[in-house]
Amino acid sequence: MQPIRFTLNGKEVTVQGVDPHTNLLTWLRQSGLTGSKEGCAEGECGACAVALVRPDAAGRTRYEAVNSCLLLLPSLHAQEVVTVEGIGLPEKLHPVQAAMTQGGSQCGYCTPGFVVSLFAEYYRPGREGFDLEALGGNLCRCTGYRPIRDAAYSLGTPDPEDPLRKRLEEPAPAPGPLEYTLGPRRFYRPTTLQGLFDVLKMHPQARLIAGGTDLAVEANLRFSRWDVLVSVEAIPEMGRIDWDADNLEIGAAVPLSRIEEEVRGKLPLLEELLPLFASRLLRNRATLGGNLGTASPIGDSPPVLLALGALVRVASATGQRLVPIDEFFTGYRKTALGPGEVILSVQIPRPFPEIGRFYKVAKRHQDDISTVAGAFALELADNGTVSRIRIAYGGVAATPIRAQLTEAALVGKPWNLAAVQAASRVLATEFKPISDHRGSAEYRSAMVVKLLEKFFHDSTLAAEVPA
Repeated sequence: MQPIRFTLNGKEVTVQGVDPHTNLLTWLRQSGLTGSKEGCAEGECGACAVALVRPDAAGRTRYEAVNSCLLLLPSLHAQEVVTVEGIGLPEKLHPVQAAMTQGGSQCGYCTPGFVVSLFAEYYRPGREGFDLEALGGNLCRCTGYRPIRDAAYSLGTPDPEDPLRKRLEEPAPAPGPLEYTLGPRRFYRPTTLQGLFDVLKMHPQARLIAGGTDLAVEANLRFSRWDVLVSVEAIPEMGRIDWDADNLEIGAAVPLSRIEEEVRGKLPLLEELLPLFASRLLRNRATLGGNLGTASPIGDSPPVLLALGALVRVASATGQRLVPIDEFFTGYRKTALGPGEVILSVQIPRPFPEIGRFYKVAKRHQDDISTVAGAFALELADNGTVSRIRIAYGGVAATPIRAQLTEAALVGKPWNLAAVQAASRVLATEFKPISDHRGSAEYRSAMVVKLLEKFFHDSTLAAEVPA
């Protein structure tokens, strides 16, 4: 049996005899490193945050804060992790720890997670000032956020001789191959597409895992277990982002935080989505392929991809094919993937829409699940009429879906309030939402129309189109 080996706080550790469903947080605490805390076991609170040594979009080495409760231990093989115990010492606090002692900590339960998130941001390559969004996935119930914010803003720049800063001058480790077995359970991490297909041929019922932010919740809260897990993190074709004159192609295993960096200032519709997609802690692990593969009707990315006219590149041992995103979702939690097929990448055609917006209706502004999500992509002719529009929603049907009747009602019409009001009457009858604990059918139906109206007003201001 191949053991799991990784670097923990600067020292190599070897792990064997551990169930592959064991998450890093559980293993840390069982090993005596109890600084990281379990608050929710689903990535909502950040009390368990640790930092991975990873490359950023420019290839620079950085510390990435992630939820250790959602990081299955085999995923750490050949990787490097820093826990709160590796940041400072009781006799010599790290600057981020010292800043938190100035009123930023009371009961202390959330403090280790805040310290790790502050730590990752403190060392971020090219940092100017402090990005408070780096703390978006950390919750505190005692102190209140003002003194924690003050601690963040008080931080200067790392000392050039700081060993933790100097570590970033060296390359981040690449995820290596792994075949880990414990009894009937196996965890594979192939490093080639052919290797992936070979594993799937041997184990056709295997469950794929990339960032694990959804699957690990199933393991933690529902005690789900799978005989075979196959990680796709180390497959080069799934980890690329390619730009050319015709398309932007995003690998299925690219973390959302890297996509966020890549599209900044280039693709506003996708750029608007990502800050509303969970927290930075989750986006550092979550992937576009994973969000599509779950086929959730309330997933945040599908409405945007529908509005952008994206295609899903599907691969198997026999070849590849492109599936229009409109045809990818075939039913509730069902996709067009056939036996042995995997999501390889997502292709977004260029040119990108002239005007685009993403809206998310939820009980919290950030780090929450959508009640309704809407994405809009609009192109106008020189005379101000609608030459093309794509309108997509999540949360109103068994699958993410386009409002094609409403689109047809708008094409060729002037982009003005009268046309939008007429189209809204079509939209009000296009979907039959259900009621659940997040919102009633009536509320969802109202939001669908209101989001179109909001898009009209926002787009009119942005494009200075006369109403």
